This record gives sequence, structure tokens and C-alpha cells, in this order.
Amino acid sequence: MAEIIILDTNVVIYLQKAVLVEQLPEANYAVSVITEMELLSFPNLTAVELEWLQRFFADVTVLPLSEEVKVSAIAVRRDYRLKLPDAIIVATALTRNAVLLSNDQQLQSIKGLHCRAVAVRL
Repeated sequence: MAEIIILDTNVVIYLQKAVLVEQLPEANYAVSVITEMELLSFPNLTAVELEWLQRFFADVTVLPLSEEVKVSAIAVRRDYRLKLPDAIIVATALTRNAVLLSNDQQLQSIKGLHCRAVAVRL
């Protein structure tokens, strides 16, 4: 069975903009409900961008905010002084023992988090 990989909001944006250097590996992909909320609430989303996001969210698992994620996010936010959305995304990965793909450098130092960066063309 393929590993579970959670995509951070920045990685979904890279996918949408087609700036990843390499294709993502074969895996079971998921996002936190926070990523869905962040991306769908961007002001000035075009109809094309919105349609892409809707197709994307239909193709991945959107993970809800559970009690376990809530408790973990509180601890992560307190210990690492993360913004609440980042803490929830990290907690979602931690509670699922999943890999988190993110280019947020602050997340690389979180104990117990399996966080990998992706290469992008700028």
C-alpha cells in the first residue's frame, strides 16, 4: 500500500501553477480541511482556478478537524509558536503518522513530524 502524504497549502499552489520540478510520488494523498478552506477563500479566485481546486479536492482525501487533531494542534501551536492553520495541518499529519509535503522551513524542525520539501521552478 502506498504511503499517506498530506499536502500543505503551498504545495497545492505549486501543483496548480505547475511549478514542481518533479512529479509527486505514487501515494495516497490528503489535505487538511484547513488547506481546503485557505485555498477556496482566496480573494480574486478566477473561475478556472476555482474549477481546478474543486477537481483537485474531489481527487484527494480532505481530512476533518477531529478531537485528536485539535488536541495535537494546541500542543504544537504552544510548543512551536505556529500560526493556527499551520498547527492544524501539522497536527493532522502527526496524528495520522503521515508525511507532510511543505516548503515551510519552520515546519522542518518539529519533533516527530515527517516533513519533506519539494523542488519548484521559480
